[in-house]
Amino acid sequence: MSSTSRRSRSSDHHRRPGGARQVWRRLRAQRAALAGVAVIALLVLVALAAPLLAALEGQNPDAYHASAVDSALGGVPLGSFGGVSAHHWLGVEPGTGRDLFARLVYGARISLGIGVGATVVSVAIGVVVGLAAGLGNRFLDGLLSRTTDVMLALPTLVFSIALLAIVPAGFPRPVLLVLVLGLLGWGGTSRIVRAQTLTLKSLDYVAAARLGGAGRWRVARRELLPSLAAPVVTYAALLVPSNIASEAGLSFLGIGVKPPTPSWGQMLSSATTWYQADPTYVLLPAGAIFVTVLGFTVLGDGVRTALDPRAASRVGGLARRRKKAGS
Repeated sequence: MSSTSRRSRSSDHHRRPGGARQVWRRLRAQRAALAGVAVIALLVLVALAAPLLAALEGQNPDAYHASAVDSALGGVPLGSFGGVSAHHWLGVEPGTGRDLFARLVYGARISLGIGVGATVVSVAIGVVVGLAAGLGNRFLDGLLSRTTDVMLALPTLVFSIALLAIVPAGFPRPVLLVLVLGLLGWGGTSRIVRAQTLTLKSLDYVAAARLGGAGRWRVARRELLPSLAAPVVTYAALLVPSNIASEAGLSFLGIGVKPPTPSWGQMLSSATTWYQADPTYVLLPAGAIFVTVLGFTVLGDGVRTALDPRAASRVGGLARRRKKAGS
């Protein structure tokens, strides 16, 4: 076996953060990360099972219940805690009487779908642009880097409002939000991938692949992408809650998801006029957004530690020292 091949295999061995089992073992050692996994898994299950959960309650998210609100008081829900009853587990929406539990679980589909979909779009674009900049010549690197700087400097909220305002009303709003947030949010991923690519392409195993006749995109696919997985996955886990919060903010401003389609941001927007008469209506979507953002943020930090052997080693060493001190 040639010395170049041995160096390539040795470098390949040291560059990999560990297999899936090893990463999962490191993730399980972090209680906060496991709590984040449990919260996200529960939210995804609720979103997928929304029709079944609404059917179990016997309600439809778009059905109006005039008898559940007091028309003399402007539509305030009848009963305690926003109209909580055996028929309406979390109460009803003020003014319309629509069931809040059904709208909340269906809203999880929209909010999570937009957050994850926009993240997939922005990460895909960012990885391609970052790799092209890191592996390209000086002119291409400069052009793509300046384009990335412009995307990062853009006032995303203002441009999102402008784009959402000019698109015809017939275009599906959730799909439009995925495209707008994804196309405006790839700059951070691109910058991270470019910086990592510039570092990795000078290592021995990449040089050995090039000497072996591999082209740029083959090197990117076979040699660089596995090593880029850790920073990209970590950043993506933190980008999902950011996109969920952005969807909520745009829907809160009235330019995101339109009623009667339920989303947490749209529900929160409608709840602002009822916060005194029915505080439950405000707390439910706000609490759902807060728990989702917190769960993804904690999971993202845990994934970063699990995929970084040095960070995982520090966590493991600290745990062992605590165990010895306790015994």
